[in-house]
Amino acid sequence: MSKRSEGTGERDHERDSLRDPSRNTPHNPLHNPWRAFVNVAQIPETGLHREIEADAAVRATMADLAGLREISSARASFDLTLDRRGRVHVAGTLRARVGQTCVVTLDPVDNEIDETVDVTFAPAEQIPQLAHDALASDAEIPDAPEPIVGGVIDLGRLATDVLLLAIDPYPRKPGAVFESEVATADPEEHPFAALKALQLEPKTPDLRKPRGKR
Repeated sequence: MSKRSEGTGERDHERDSLRDPSRNTPHNPLHNPWRAFVNVAQIPETGLHREIEADAAVRATMADLAGLREISSARASFDLTLDRRGRVHVAGTLRARVGQTCVVTLDPVDNEIDETVDVTFAPAEQIPQLAHDALASDAEIPDAPEPIVGGVIDLGRLATDVLLLAIDPYPRKPGAVFESEVATADPEEHPFAALKALQLEPKTPDLRKPRGKR
């Protein structure tokens, strides 16, 4: 391939990336089924509000990924603000309804997820310095910022991560408790029972005459 054709291909890729930010981010539907891209350069000074909802196919893939019976609903609402350093603050909520199996009764159980989201995204080159500053500070170490990859933020992947972390690993039906069987100890089987029996056994009188007496 000539240098001219290589340059043309690069320009075509750049144009495609601007039209579709997802081209800058690896797309693996098995690991990242929920996709919702925001181009950081297009976030206005007044901020950006986005609401996303996973469709049936995406929910089914996420359920398989998480080992759930189903995810009957999953939606998120986000507010994004961009500062002068190129960092994006994302705040919002994630709500979902997931179908699981009770670990006690093995019956189906549905759980509601309602999580608050508060995350900062930063250009990848800034993250090492931010991590260093956080470790050097005496204040409580905040959550590390997420990297901005290819100039875009994937709100769908963020929502997926929040959902998966919020799943109850030991779901139970209301009122379901583990019942452990405790065997009643048999006093006759006690290790000192035989010794005790010997102590309580009446002694048989010795009827023999003592030696030396007639």
